[in-house]
Amino acid sequence: MEDSAGTQPSGPPRNNRTDLVKIARPALIAGAAIAVVCIALLVIIFFLDTFNATVYSVGGKDIQDATDEARQIRDLYSGARVGGIILLVISLLAAAGGSVILYLNRGAADEGDDGDEDVDFEDLAGR
Repeated sequence: MEDSAGTQPSGPPRNNRTDLVKIARPALIAGAAIAVVCIALLVIIFFLDTFNATVYSVGGKDIQDATDEARQIRDLYSGARVGGIILLVISLLAAAGGSVILYLNRGAADEGDDGDEDVDFEDLAGR
């Protein structure tokens, strides 16, 4: 019976760089997509705030008044605005992190790449 200090690896050692690259691509894509949606949301909220302030001020009132009604109109979209900004920052950080990882590993071969030539349409079609 052979003693060992720890468990033996059951397979080939995993490369952390390829694991990061596998995560970086989806992070870059998702971060960019979520950032675009957040920017669109913030633009819509800006226009809604402007519209509400304009409608409120038609009666001769000022949106900057200290009244409860003016405060409620100013705070109407504050939760969505704060959430949109927080999600925008997180998505931009994810996209930036993914792009940095991809840039640093741009010369590394993909995991499934075994160095063969690229396959073109004629090879696939059997011509």
